Amino acid sequence: MRGMGNMQSMMKKVQKMQKEMLQAQEELNAKQFEGTAGGGMVKVTVSGERKVLDVSIDPSVVDPEDVDMLQDLIIVATNEALKKVEEETAATMGKFTQGFNLPF
Repeated sequence: MRGMGNMQSMMKKVQKMQKEMLQAQEELNAKQFEGTAGGGMVKVTVSGERKVLDVSIDPSVVDPEDVDMLQDLIIVATNEALKKVEEETAATMGKFTQGFNLPF
């Protein structure tokens, strides 16, 4: 019956880890991440849930003759913000999987 005590202890640890992971994910989701392009002329803010919250464009970068450049700047800024979300998510959530030999 000694194995049951170990199993209960392990289950408590797993439940605690699940609670901590959920809290960490909620904290990440509440954060905002900003990506910029064109020396800060275009800024995109996304949530930790990867939703675009705001796009700010300096009027001086708006050129009706070069809409392609503006589109590219928006894409670059958005991708930068999303990359920041991914990096922080990996750093935050990765601590929960350290030591586990998971296939992913």
